[in-house]
Amino acid sequence: MVDAFIKGLAISLLLIFSVGPVIFTIIKQSINHGRRGGFSFIIGVWISDLIWVVLSNGFSEAIKTLLDFKIPIGIAGCIFLIGMGIYFAFIKKVEPRRLQEPVLLAGDEYTPTGRKTNYFAIMSSGFIINTLNPAVISFWVIMAASLASVYSLYDRIIIFSTCLGVNMLADVGKVLGAGYIGKRLSDRVILIINRVSGVLYLIFGFVILAGIIYTLIKD
Repeated sequence: MVDAFIKGLAISLLLIFSVGPVIFTIIKQSINHGRRGGFSFIIGVWISDLIWVVLSNGFSEAIKTLLDFKIPIGIAGCIFLIGMGIYFAFIKKVEPRRLQEPVLLAGDEYTPTGRKTNYFAIMSSGFIINTLNPAVISFWVIMAASLASVYSLYDRIIIFSTCLGVNMLADVGKVLGAGYIGKRLSDRVILIINRVSGVLYLIFGFVILAGIIYTLIKD
């Protein structure tokens, strides 16, 4: 059991310190929409991770079949990332902070301009970005396959529960930290962060797409 717990911690560190579109979006959403926006996004990511963990451990044959469609899934993810990159890098404008402070009205949050904050859309974006990321799919499937031959089901439950739990705590820390910093940033700095995050989305999207094209050419 102790060995399984340590293994889960080790795997969680790989996720915590991995660089990808999710970590930048957590920071961006927390800065743009505060802690509630950040938490909405990571809930979507958590749901996606949980689904992949359950599928990769409990439905291995189905996952093997799904991996045959990894390239189309990856292309869909690239298109989504590139679309977000274009939007945040070239289209999205940042309203003055005074117009973004939410006002509670009939149980919902609205900005002073009358626009409702759509936290479900934020959560959905977290789910989509994580679910359509080929690296995420490969990570969970490879981990599940490699651990299945060494650890019992009970030990694997401990490993993945520890991994997900520690990763969730790290995500909460990222949201709280980014939300705290975001309150002290000027509108211009937030605009720059949005532009930079848009460029990063484009980079991630094109890099993943290039990897997919290389795989197709090599095969």
